[in-house]
This record gives sequence, C-alpha cells and structure tokens, in this order.
Amino acid sequence: MVEAADATDVAAVVRYAHTCGLAVATQPNGHGATPDLDGAILLRTRRLNTLEIDTAARHARVGAGVSSGSLQAAAAPHGLTGLNGSSPVVSVAGVALGGGLSWFGRKHGWVADHVTAFDIVDAEGRQRRLTADTDTDLFWALRGGGGSFAIVTALELALHPAPHLYGGRMLWPIQHASEVMDAYRQITAPNDLTLWLDLLHFPGSEPMIAIDATYLGPATTARALLSPLDHLPHPLTDSRRPMKITELGTITAEPTDPGAGSSRGELLADLDDRVARTLLAEPIAPLMSVQIRHLGGAFALPSETPHGPLTEPYALYLFGVPTDPATAEAVTARQRALTDALPISGRKPFTFLSLGETPADAFTPAALNRLRGLKRHHDPHDTLRANFPILSSTHPSVPRLQRDAIDTFSTTLDGPTSAGRQRRRPPSADVAHFSPRHQRFEPSPVIP
Repeated sequence: MVEAADATDVAAVVRYAHTCGLAVATQPNGHGATPDLDGAILLRTRRLNTLEIDTAARHARVGAGVSSGSLQAAAAPHGLTGLNGSSPVVSVAGVALGGGLSWFGRKHGWVADHVTAFDIVDAEGRQRRLTADTDTDLFWALRGGGGSFAIVTALELALHPAPHLYGGRMLWPIQHASEVMDAYRQITAPNDLTLWLDLLHFPGSEPMIAIDATYLGPATTARALLSPLDHLPHPLTDSRRPMKITELGTITAEPTDPGAGSSRGELLADLDDRVARTLLAEPIAPLMSVQIRHLGGAFALPSETPHGPLTEPYALYLFGVPTDPATAEAVTARQRALTDALPISGRKPFTFLSLGETPADAFTPAALNRLRGLKRHHDPHDTLRANFPILSSTHPSVPRLQRDAIDTFSTTLDGPTSAGRQRRRPPSADVAHFSPRHQRFEPSPVIP
C-alpha cells in the first residue's frame, strides 16, 4: 500500500507501476472497495486534502481525499452547499467519478454534472489539468464513468445557494407501514423536496418504517408540503426541523466507522399499488434496510455524462450485514428475491454496482463502447484499475519483480516513519518498501 502526500507522489507511483508492468488501484478511504487487488499497488489518496472555496464564483477546489462532510463544513458558512449524499465520510472525488446521487439531485441533477475541471495523473504518470475544452472525451468519461481512465488528484465543482434547509426523519412501528407508504406516494414534491422511505430492522429492535426528508427552502413551506404526514399515527420519533447544511448526515445517521456490509442497488420503474404490496408483504429480515429514494426532477434532464439522464422515478437500495457465511448467503438471497419481484429497469447508477456486477449493468451499450474505446486509448496496458473495470481485468506479468514481493507492503512517500505501517508478512511473501521518488524497491524489516 502507498499513501500519497501529493500529486507528485501519485505520478511517481504510476510511473513506477507502468515501468514494472504493475497495476495501480486507487481508493481514497476504502468506502465501497472491491477486493480485486491481486498484482496491484493500492494507492491511498486521503492525504490529498486541498480545499478552497471561491464564494464569489460559487466554486470549490477539492483534493481527492476530501470528504463530502468536509466540503459542506467549508461551504456552509457562506450559505453554499455541495451535492452531498447520505454519508459525510465518502470522498467528493469518488462520488463524482461514479456520477453521484445527492440529497439535492432532484434540484441539481448528478453530482458529476457540476464538475468543471479535474487534475489528473494519466496512465504514464503525467500530471494534467482536464476540462471540457482541453479533452472533451476524457472529461466526459471521468464525469461518471469511474476511475479506469486516470487518477484524479483534485477536482473543481460548482456550489449552490442554500440559505435555508429543513429536514429530518419520522419513524413509526412497522404496523403502520401501509399508511406511511400511501402517504409517501401521495406527496406532490417540487424539485426542492426529496423524500426517502426506509424499511428498517436493526438487530435487537422491532421492525420500523421511516420517511427521511430534505427541503431547500423555509420551514413554513416544508411543513405545508409535508402536511400529509401529520395525519398519520403519532410517530416514535420526529427529528424534522430547520437544519444546518453540515447536519445532513444526521438524518439517516449512517455509521461513519468502517464495517462489513452487503448492498444491492436498483432503479425502480414504478411504485404502484402492486409494488407497494410486494415491498410490505413480508419482513425484510435478514436485511437491515430497504430504502426507496425519490428521483425525478433534474435527474431526468439531459446530462453530458456517461449515464445520461436518470429517467426512472425511484432508486431502490437493499442493505444487510454478513456476520457469517450463512447470514451472507441469506442476505444475498433476500435481496435477489425482492428485486426479482419488483419492476426494476435493468440498469443502475455506477455507484450502486456491487460484487459480481460490471459497468454493463450501469451504462447503455453505446456509452459502454465509448468508455471502452477511451480506456484502450488512454491506458492500453491497463495500468489503472478501478473497482469495476471498464474492460475485462487483465493483470500483466511483472517483468522485473516477483509478484509475491508486492503482495503486501506499506509506505508513505515522504519517509517510512511519517505514517507508514508495516504489516505481518503472509506466507511466501516478502514485504517491501517502495520509494517512488527515487525509483527504488527495497526489502524492509517485518514486525513479527
């Protein structure tokens, strides 16, 4: 593993990998990472934490390691917001590279639609600044096509006015699920209003149903729009209130510490009576959450991104925790049974892909062919490996190094004592310290 301190470090790692026939897999913090790291250098970019706000231009420049929550904290004092999802710990760059679904997507569309420039390191280790004018095709690919084409070290994106925000969660016992579902479907929502419905079953608690809401506007208008919810049975909790932009993560209160999880995301073509009955017919266990996100609005407008317009009215997200092999199998089976019974559209956002899926599940054939052509042109040796490769994964042989010598190693690029962590040596593997600025590969002592 290599932890880069700046873009120069990233470029040095890529040049080294390119020379030695290795691959580089980039992960800012490991959120949603896949285990396909055989024969690859794992590059962490979380220390690339540049964060600059231009309030006059309503614009931000963020390093590849900057989290959505950090961007919000910097933008909020100026009455501005980025396009955050439910979790504040996910990197802005990672969200944008996958297209990006946001709480405010109904108002503003894909996160990627608002990226105006990328700083990248290409597959040969060259640092470049990329805009729609400097390289139209590669710019298009990076705005939602994933990380197969270049390593993003920083990006620039538009910010949006957010003088008011109202939001929160209402939570009921599952016995009221039919009434809550009906109210959710009946609310007429302008693009400033986003509603998510959650079927929840946490370990040790009774099943529940929730509605999460955000409204980019004054509280009085939000309460009027949400008034159908006031006629439902009294909720267990109701956290709706005027909020700060920095409090978005508290609505769903997703864990911010690393943890195992098994997810499946789909796009729903409808939420009619039959679909509602199917969702509520049986307990969701062993799943912990079945979430329906209201889409529409700006998502359905033309988009110069690989995914294009998102015309499906709802997104479906199913989540469980595979505590053991039997539970993992049961979680997968329950996800499959639910999706098989629902009118899913057959495609999904790139950020919804999970193990066993490929970009063909996210993009149209035309978009996928264009992305594959760009990958072959910009990275013909497949040096840059994304979580979900655009091409079939090919791991080139290592001409000058034994592969088991790179199975495990850890470093920082400004000195081995800065933040480096040496790991226990696996069988038949040598641990190595890589000093890319000096193009060395040296054995390192192993801590037993």
